[in-house]
Amino acid sequence: MKTFLAGLAIAGAVFGAIVSSAVAQQAKPTIVLVHGAFADSSSWNGVIKILEKDGYPVVGAANPLRSVKGDAQYVSNVLAGIKSPVVLVGHSYGGSVITNAANGNANVKALVYVAAFAPDTGESALGLTGKFPGSTLGDKLAPPVTLSSGGIDLYIQQDKFHDQFAADVPEADATLMAAAQRPVTEAALKEESGDAAWKKIPSWFIYGDKDLNIPPQALGFMAERAHSRQTVVVKGASHVVMISNPAAVAEMIESAATAQ
Repeated sequence: MKTFLAGLAIAGAVFGAIVSSAVAQQAKPTIVLVHGAFADSSSWNGVIKILEKDGYPVVGAANPLRSVKGDAQYVSNVLAGIKSPVVLVGHSYGGSVITNAANGNANVKALVYVAAFAPDTGESALGLTGKFPGSTLGDKLAPPVTLSSGGIDLYIQQDKFHDQFAADVPEADATLMAAAQRPVTEAALKEESGDAAWKKIPSWFIYGDKDLNIPPQALGFMAERAHSRQTVVVKGASHVVMISNPAAVAEMIESAATAQ
């Protein structure tokens, strides 16, 4: 009888540990990753591997790259379908999108800006880029593609993509990225932002000091203005710091996820 009771106690302890583990897993917020211009959700692959290994549910939202308002509405729809708390992460132009998409979504507990724009109300990505010296993107753009619906699409010249966009990524990988890059409309980069969610939601910032798309000085300015909880500048990192330094980016996201 004693052996039987001891067995029940052990089984109960094991079951309790399993339940506790399951509850802990459910308690982790969902990480929603929003890519920027000239990229797609695969740009987060290295970060996703780390986050999922550490038990975080992850969603890579497919940013349309058509307009700030429209793209933010799309991401907002994604957020509305997630029942858990959310850490919303944006890269580059994706920062403009999350700044607007978080509004009205009470489940967003943190914003993480990865070499990303954090515009205030009325500011545009293009305007923030030109606010400080250092961006060489304008000279590296390919001839624009005229859209039948009006407006133009912008791409980076493929032979300039490595040096401009991803200098710290192996050249062979950058060549593939250049061929598969997704365009952004010029109108989206010029569009003024709505209400800035970072004024109400805690934010974290990480970027490289060799960013040639968004001047590091501009990124630092936006981080300071948003009263960033933590700002990390990765030495030697390009605009795609999440590809070249996925561990550092994942660590920051997890810091935001566990912050009180």
